[in-house]
Amino acid sequence: MKIIDFYRKGAPVLSMEVFPPKKNYPLETIFYTLNGLKKLKPAYISVTYGAGGGNKDRTVEIASRIKKEYGIESQAHLTCIGHSKSQVSSILDELLEEDIHNVMALRGDIPQDDPDIDFSKQEYRYAWELVRDIRAKGDFGIAAAAHPEGHPECRRLSEDLEHLKKKVDMGVDFLITQLFFDNRIFYDFIEKAQKKGINCPIVPGIMPVLNSRQIRRIIYLCGASIPAKLLKLVDKYENSPLDMEKAGIEYASQQVADLIANKVPGIHLYTMNKTEQISQIVKNVGLG
Repeated sequence: MKIIDFYRKGAPVLSMEVFPPKKNYPLETIFYTLNGLKKLKPAYISVTYGAGGGNKDRTVEIASRIKKEYGIESQAHLTCIGHSKSQVSSILDELLEEDIHNVMALRGDIPQDDPDIDFSKQEYRYAWELVRDIRAKGDFGIAAAAHPEGHPECRRLSEDLEHLKKKVDMGVDFLITQLFFDNRIFYDFIEKAQKKGINCPIVPGIMPVLNSRQIRRIIYLCGASIPAKLLKLVDKYENSPLDMEKAGIEYASQQVADLIANKVPGIHLYTMNKTEQISQIVKNVGLG
């Protein structure tokens, strides 16, 4: 089934993202997480893909088992940075062999071991090129990323929206946003995207803040702005991890409830493989 069909039904779609365990951890650890998430009845589960392809094999296997053993539609992440077109084609063949027809098409992060990568020597420079090749390859449902506050490498939001429009024009079915902590940023972004002619579903991606160190890492990695209300919680509970976790769950629950009240097509939860905390958010807002 194509994921876009869920969004065409009209009701808010609950979806989640998990990541494969590192190579030195048993693969089975992810299935403890999935056993808990299955109870929440998500429409689909997305499986991330390591930078440079480091976790590609685990991504494919986990996505396959989610669909075949858990009976939940799965979406496999696919990054193109550092890949040749023949490698991408081979990965897509592997996905089709596993009956995986939904892909999250991403450029991918710059490899940590090659921070000065020369894009002029890469077969792929932008995500829209990957979207184009996936669409030409076969029968895939395609999602891509949107950045409500602009991509960290893009100087202006208007320029970032141009790139986003090109991805959609190349065949993207729907978009999932990078995390954000102020819903006003999301609503403003939707308005700007629509003015650009981006009319596919744009699904908000929400990550609960469960500890104070996480905030610093988020700011460093993706540049998401932190509203005063959330900063006050972090300052208040910085030395009380349990209280910070409870406050983070409540903050994310309020975000999700407001988004649902404003008729978003769905909610995509970045689970960080945290079953209990995600379950509490879903329960708080009456999804699943």
